[in-house]
Amino acid sequence: MTTSLLLIIQIVLVIILVIAVLLQKSSSIGLGAYSGSNESVFGAKGPSSFLAKTTFTIGFLFVVNTITLGYMYSQSAQSSVIDEMVPTTNVAAPAVPAASTAKPETPKK
Repeated sequence: MTTSLLLIIQIVLVIILVIAVLLQKSSSIGLGAYSGSNESVFGAKGPSSFLAKTTFTIGFLFVVNTITLGYMYSQSAQSSVIDEMVPTTNVAAPAVPAASTAKPETPKK
């Protein structure tokens, strides 16, 4: 149940992250002909726009959710369904007949 919820959250985060990245202004217009220091990623003001902060936050949540999902799937991979099975039958196995000590007869010709 928990991994299903986290997987749904992961898909929603991916969609929101893709939309947030696509809404941002491209800083490589014309191979950098129009980009200045104010459009660089680590400029004098830093990532001060709302969209940049949102993208960072969603990206951070995406990474944390990915690590959590990986941990939960690795924990579930260590257990087996066979380990949780409980025998519910009360049918006894048939007893093996005791081996006879008599010599087998030799076939007659």
